[in-house]
Amino acid sequence: MQGLIFDFDGTILDTESTEFQAWQEVYRQHGKELSLDYWLPFIGNNSIPFDPAGHLEKLLGTPLDKKGIEDWVDQRKQSLNQSLEPLPGVLEYLEAAQAMGLKLAVASSSRRAWVEGHLERLGLLQYFRVIRTKEDVALTKPDPALFLRAAEGLGLPPQETIVLEDSQNGVRAARSAGAFTVAIPNALTRHLDLSQANLQLTCLCDLPLWELLPIARQWGRTRLPTV
Repeated sequence: MQGLIFDFDGTILDTESTEFQAWQEVYRQHGKELSLDYWLPFIGNNSIPFDPAGHLEKLLGTPLDKKGIEDWVDQRKQSLNQSLEPLPGVLEYLEAAQAMGLKLAVASSSRRAWVEGHLERLGLLQYFRVIRTKEDVALTKPDPALFLRAAEGLGLPPQETIVLEDSQNGVRAARSAGAFTVAIPNALTRHLDLSQANLQLTCLCDLPLWELLPIARQWGRTRLPTV
């Protein structure tokens, strides 16, 4: 195992919960509740139409100022996200990976400006040799293209990488790419089926990177063809 590939939203920074919170506030302003059943399929996936304002219109049965609502949500998200810090264990993993000489990448279904902007604000951009986002592929997660492109950018076969993910779509993509996949669900994605992951943690801080590597390497050895 020579590389570590991070998902961004929900894995490095919990922007998924703040976006859900902002839309919840909009729904409640209109006397409705935004259900997790509606929301969860969109997490980690920009390949399907995402229109919570349109969904609210259908619930109300009346037209809304969708543009105005979306602008308000964007401002609210920006306000909430400014106070976010990296999720527990992230910085420790980055520092350990750097000390061990592992190559680091981000593979995110979000926009490049979004990912790089937050990484720069957090002082984490310097750690990553490669960043792959929705602009780099035809299809985002659950398609494996983002992880394949990230591994390619690191100069590694995906089988020599460990992927850290929080969502079902991300786990499916990473496994399809052939990477050893660790699921670390957040408050929202813990409701998803993440059983396809090779390993599931409640927090990166539960298992130091130096303890994870032998587990991943043993998995890699069992995948080698016998002669």
